[in-house]
Amino acid sequence: MSIQVHIEREGGVAELRFANPPHNHVNLQVLTALADALDGIDSDPAIRAVVLSSEGKAFCAGADLANDGDLGGSDDNPIRHFYNAALRLYASRKPIVAAVQGAAIGAGLGLAVAVDFRVADPAARFSANFTRLGFHPGFGLTHMLPRLIGAQRAALMALTSRRFKAEDVLGWGLIDALSAPGGAREAAWTLAREIAENAPLALLATRATMRGALLADVTAALERELAEQNILRQTTDYAEGVASVFERRPAQFTGH
Repeated sequence: MSIQVHIEREGGVAELRFANPPHNHVNLQVLTALADALDGIDSDPAIRAVVLSSEGKAFCAGADLANDGDLGGSDDNPIRHFYNAALRLYASRKPIVAAVQGAAIGAGLGLAVAVDFRVADPAARFSANFTRLGFHPGFGLTHMLPRLIGAQRAALMALTSRRFKAEDVLGWGLIDALSAPGGAREAAWTLAREIAENAPLALLATRATMRGALLADVTAALERELAEQNILRQTTDYAEGVASVFERRPAQFTGH
């Protein structure tokens, strides 16, 4: 099935709903499609707020590690193209509410925290599982997690690769609200409609002021993340970490 991004509009709200079955893994094509859609929304004065959602049981289970060339292109550094597309999401101008169901793992967590607000189903799970893969966190998470939940909790997520329940991270500020079971999209729409009731120019100006230098800060963090990831991609531990996930077994890391 080809990657799909469906756009639904109602009043001052637009929903972007993407699908990349079976687990909505992200790659360059997914991020580019989302960024292109957000560019169109930014140029539409009738839209004041956005809902970001996905089809299926998982919000996004991470990057498409099974097809490394598809992750960001076909040259010798595919991850850079992937992250350039991710930065386009940060450059969007209108408030975005993510509706998170199921897994938001790795790059999926990065996608969730790239937007303004997160409304989660009680069954949602969040993990920065990069060290479990023998890898370094990416997608700007080394900046965004401390910004959202503080340095100590960000370190706990990044260094344990633990999977956290939605109820665990609500009080941290990683998510803004818990929905009723199966109701993440509906709750995200409710929040987006509340935002869209306000004056459009005031929304744009206030969001821009409150985000400040966020795009520049994330860009700088991504440069550091990318450098570390390029080193670790060459290690035996990274190959073992990825293999262990696909083979559903404990990893045997050696430090090489």
